[in-house]
Amino acid sequence: MGVGTLAVVFVAVLASFFMAWALGASSNSPPFAPAVGANAIPTMRAAFLIGVFAAAGAVTQGGSISETVGTGLIDGVSFTPLAATAGLFTSALFIALGVRTGYPIPAAFAVTGAMVGAGLALGGDPAVDTYRRIVTFWLSVPFVSGSVAYATAWLLRHDDVPETMSIPLLGGFVGYVLANVDLTIIPGPTPTVAGFVSHRVGATPTLVGSYDVATVATSLLAGVAVFLILRRTMVQSVDAGVRQFLVGLGAVVAFSSGGSQVGLATGPLEPLLADFAVGGVALLVLGGVGILLGAWMGSPRLLQAVSREYSQLGVRRSIAALVPGFLVAQAAIALGIPISFNNIIISSVVGSGLVVGSGGVSRRKIAFTLGAWVTSLVSAILMGYGMYTLLTTVTGIE
Repeated sequence: MGVGTLAVVFVAVLASFFMAWALGASSNSPPFAPAVGANAIPTMRAAFLIGVFAAAGAVTQGGSISETVGTGLIDGVSFTPLAATAGLFTSALFIALGVRTGYPIPAAFAVTGAMVGAGLALGGDPAVDTYRRIVTFWLSVPFVSGSVAYATAWLLRHDDVPETMSIPLLGGFVGYVLANVDLTIIPGPTPTVAGFVSHRVGATPTLVGSYDVATVATSLLAGVAVFLILRRTMVQSVDAGVRQFLVGLGAVVAFSSGGSQVGLATGPLEPLLADFAVGGVALLVLGGVGILLGAWMGSPRLLQAVSREYSQLGVRRSIAALVPGFLVAQAAIALGIPISFNNIIISSVVGSGLVVGSGGVSRRKIAFTLGAWVTSLVSAILMGYGMYTLLTTVTGIE
């Protein structure tokens, strides 16, 4: 490998780290914004926790999306250092443009489009099956996220279900799901907390698919434990229970956000650093550190701004927006699909608002947002293609 190529690899690593920093600074504030807006936690402490939980999610859950971005978007070729640099540079330009102009440009759309464009310019073939899965998931997000948010908001507003019961029930459901999310730090054939317990216990009767009695029992125990903790707090003080739930929910959503976002930054490096015997975990650590620093350095100011918006929504709508955010992000991680967290949150806010009417979001604003998403994806493909063509012409490196 020549000196010029090594220099390009170095630039690609720096670009990846900067992308992770930008994602940590911009994309992980929503989970803790409701807790800050409700005065459940100070801004600086929330920023610290955002960094810790998002970085932990990045290292333990980001591998599947990183692999998709790095090796699943183009068939027939592997991304070269220059192609990865072109994709990362294009993505960074789009994200910077969105921050500068205030246009809602999702990072997942920008990165996916840029890497597809660079891969096509490299001479690769479209990975049609992968595109079909990604687009199907993206199109389903607004409906699924909005529906879950609507159901959650309805539960929280229903007079027959008191808050001392509805919020612990939601917490128990989140605890049940958490026991079944994949974590790379857990050994065994099923890398989940419930799967680990089942493996240690030994063979137990199978119920549905890979779920056996021990797996279901562990999941139920986790859900019941969270339910009882929240229930006890809610009985003593509803306000204290709501604050506790907002902080806990913010933590798990930030964790999920880190796992779903880090692959956007580290994915392009997957095929590059294989030649240097650098494993996927090392890449995720690089991305996790970038997200951690970005959250600590950039999220306090954004937290203040976003928390004011969530304060206007109210506590119930904020909770209803975050619950589907956690569920959809975990589904994307399990399927290895790059996803925009802002896409999930916006859809959830709209869905939760339908319980009381229009949701405070105009059709014009929704149409503008959808148009910006489609435009950013198509433009990123074209610009990624052009960026790689330009760089290879100027440098003579392919």
